[in-house]
Amino acid sequence: MKRLAVLVSVLSLAGCATRIPQELRQPNISRATVSAARAHAVPSGTRVRWGGTIAKVSNTPRATWIQVISHPLRHDGRPRRGHGGGRFLARVPGFLDPAVYAVGRKFTVVGTFSGFERDPIGNYLYNFPVVRTIATHLWRPRPRPYYGYSAWPWGWGWGWGGFGPDPDWGWHEDDDGFGP
Repeated sequence: MKRLAVLVSVLSLAGCATRIPQELRQPNISRATVSAARAHAVPSGTRVRWGGTIAKVSNTPRATWIQVISHPLRHDGRPRRGHGGGRFLARVPGFLDPAVYAVGRKFTVVGTFSGFERDPIGNYLYNFPVVRTIATHLWRPRPRPYYGYSAWPWGWGWGWGGFGPDPDWGWHEDDDGFGP
């Protein structure tokens, strides 16, 4: 009976664990970072897993080019807060809808590092590391709790004059909120 209780506990905890999305589970992925690639320390052909926030989406007849502001990745591959060493370009075969892959969404790719591409950011020519993607994952936005300051000196969460809830209180969209 004791063994059964331990087994049920272990299985229930395993069910709560955050899993790496199937498309991001690829063999032989290097731990090379975007900043290492920008420093020319990563050889071409290295398999990488990079991610961050989408900055720009451009479609061509054969591929979609996604410009990503790099962020460090969590254990499950989701980009987290923090600067990851610059930007990179992800070349995804085929068409991706820019309305779905919108600027500001979190995005992770697995692919091979294939060198550099010069492209402007404003008036500056930036040397982007390029990843030819094998797999991609677009992360769903997660809500985060946000509690705003009230004008009332005795509490939080009520609007001016007590006429309803404070508009800054409640859930706001944020990919780096609480939870897994």
